[in-house]
Amino acid sequence: MMLAVVQPDDDEHRRTQTAGGLMPSEEPDRWHSPLAKLRDRLSDALALKGLTKTQLAARSGLSRTTIQEAFRADGAVPSPETVVALARVLGLPEAEMLELRRRAAAHQDGSVAEHAGGPGRPIEQWDPHDLEVHPSGVSATASSVRMLSGYVRRTHDQVLAGSVSEVMEGRSRMLVLVGSSSTGKTRACWEAVQPLAETGWRLWHPYDPTRAEAALADLERVAPHTVVWLNEAQHYLGDPLVGERIAAALHSLLTDPSLGPVLILGTLWPEYEDQYSAIPRPGSPDPHSRVRELLAGRTMAVPDTFDQAALGTAATLAQEGDWLLADALSRAGADGRIAQDLAGAPELLRRYQHGTPAVRALLEGAMDARRLGMGLHLPQAFLTDAAADYLADSDWDQLTNDWAEAAYADLARPVHGKQVPLGRTNPRPARRPPTGPTPTSVMVPPTGPMLRLADYLEQHGRVARRHLCPPASFWHAAHVHVTHAGDLNILAEAATEMGRSQWAHHLRLRAAEAGHPDAMIRVAWVRERSGDQEGAESLFWQVAESGEPRGLKFLGQIREGFRDWEGAEALYRRAADDGDPDARRGLARLREKVGDSEGAEVLYRQAAEEGDPNSLANLMTMLERAGEREGAEAVARESTDAGFSLCFTILAQMRDEAGDPESAEAIAREAADGGDISPLLDLWRGRIEAGNLEGAESAFRQAAEANGGPTPAHLALNMEEAGDREGAEAVALQAADAGDFYILRDLERMRREAGDQEGLDALYRHAADAGHIRALLGGGRWKYGLDPDGSPSSPWDEEEGN
Repeated sequence: MMLAVVQPDDDEHRRTQTAGGLMPSEEPDRWHSPLAKLRDRLSDALALKGLTKTQLAARSGLSRTTIQEAFRADGAVPSPETVVALARVLGLPEAEMLELRRRAAAHQDGSVAEHAGGPGRPIEQWDPHDLEVHPSGVSATASSVRMLSGYVRRTHDQVLAGSVSEVMEGRSRMLVLVGSSSTGKTRACWEAVQPLAETGWRLWHPYDPTRAEAALADLERVAPHTVVWLNEAQHYLGDPLVGERIAAALHSLLTDPSLGPVLILGTLWPEYEDQYSAIPRPGSPDPHSRVRELLAGRTMAVPDTFDQAALGTAATLAQEGDWLLADALSRAGADGRIAQDLAGAPELLRRYQHGTPAVRALLEGAMDARRLGMGLHLPQAFLTDAAADYLADSDWDQLTNDWAEAAYADLARPVHGKQVPLGRTNPRPARRPPTGPTPTSVMVPPTGPMLRLADYLEQHGRVARRHLCPPASFWHAAHVHVTHAGDLNILAEAATEMGRSQWAHHLRLRAAEAGHPDAMIRVAWVRERSGDQEGAESLFWQVAESGEPRGLKFLGQIREGFRDWEGAEALYRRAADDGDPDARRGLARLREKVGDSEGAEVLYRQAAEEGDPNSLANLMTMLERAGEREGAEAVARESTDAGFSLCFTILAQMRDEAGDPESAEAIAREAADGGDISPLLDLWRGRIEAGNLEGAESAFRQAAEANGGPTPAHLALNMEEAGDREGAEAVALQAADAGDFYILRDLERMRREAGDQEGLDALYRHAADAGHIRALLGGGRWKYGLDPDGSPSSPWDEEEGN
């Protein structure tokens, strides 16, 4: 039942909204300066007492001039004695009035200075909607006025308030609210900074031309007493090119006392926090190491639902006249999803689920584009062409010539006056300085309309469609219409994961042509391996000239392959100086090749300290080959202590291949005692491939014992041998989701040896649908001598490969 609320006249309506928490963006009464608030309190109390200023002067013992100055709009901040005297006569709380007077004095005398050179502007000048706070509705009398419902404080608000109190005491702080879409994260941040607005703090929202570019460009200019607003923090910290640099800059801003106090506030969805905080599988790339360190201890969960206490507060506000909350409680009160209701999430989902076939096709194409990694702004031409294969033949045959226009018009209709399922957006043009290095990710200006999928539908698509591969029309439309280098490259990677290798190849070529460094590197290696040495080196030089040191590193690898030690060393040094720790490993490898073991060890350790964990594996391998077994074992333990446990696997394999199975098993058991059974399972696999079935059984049994029961590999193997192919695949795919790709390869090997082509085809198809086809094509396995990105660290070495 909808709660009816009679709308009062304009003045009364404004007072009711302020008391109930509803704030039109054009009437921010509570964001006035502290001095204005002080005078408003005095004026209101004077009116309620029914006194004249002459009478007030007589009763307070103050002169008429002092009284006039205290109430004058452009007057100075009254003294503490004046405030106390007035508060006593007017019946106002003295402590509260003195605190307000202190804030006014701090604001006026510049205690919180206006840093004209720093980014941002005073908080009181911001409209919350410009900071991406979702409006809760529109005014009943003026549809152009966006409204916010009354605010209900929850547990995370207490933590936010604590961070604000600490920065007001001079200590820099960062807090990132983590929660699902439309749970009130951004609104909570806005409410939290209001005490800072009263003392003159600034707020900076990096946004133009892109969030990541804006943040990286101006973080070093952030002045003290600034709130750094990182709403949707994945657009900053998750940027594939500069996210780690932004994290490092934020860390410096927080930890350098001379730069503070500052308050960094951000929001994230849980899946992004999981992605950034996950420890990568040993030997895999670690693209978020700095982000993980930055977020550690600086996140706070925001629940999806209101608890009973919050629902009670919301009900009280509704009874006091907050019609937006009353409306939301009438629909969502039972399950507590008040914030989502206010944001229109249920209606968005209904519009998708009950839309026409054309509407659903466009939305599913947009969902797939976003979950595979494309940017916020999607070309309309791309979505239109992509929709074809999302439609059944019968639905396609019934389309009219204007089907797209009708569907887009339907999707542009707002839900509850706030959001649209798929609406037009206007990306800001890129603005870069006229000089400097060529951007590593080229943004080609869009030539047609751009659309943005509603956040809630994007999140729904990530869950509901996570195991689905887009149809052929999606890949074709991407190849024809997508022009952004980053989008092209990430779609090429997604196509590879899903087994669409031809589309991956063509999308990667387009990404390389558009200037994406990762794509250029991949294409360059393909050319190098096909004999096009000149073409490969040309692409690597382009990567280097764009400011990406990996180009120099790979050129060094090519020189090293031709045994041009001097040329390789020069290129490695340039790459290392530009910040590539892997290049330091290349220098160490050169020292090792000329017999300088001591110099190689120094460089390997330096590379490890700079962030290249593979260097310890190289150092361990060098010592093992030199017969320094104790030293090799010590490095393996050191590497494991540092979080890189693959050294035990490598060392066990080396000793097994060298004919020392007892030592190999001892090394693998030591790892198992520390909680890692992977070395034992790898011994099992290696011995099976070598035909050593008895040794394989021994390693397999020890792995089960160390695991406290059957391992996933045991379960999959037993199911496969029992003829339960579906059960074996389910276990293997679940293991792959957790990062263990090897079990998929076990099934592949077993079916290949059994000549089960039908089973192989099914395995490849299901792995592709789940995004794990690369594990079966060689991308999931790490072998010492390979860089984490799959490029050979020394392509001339016979034991290395792709």
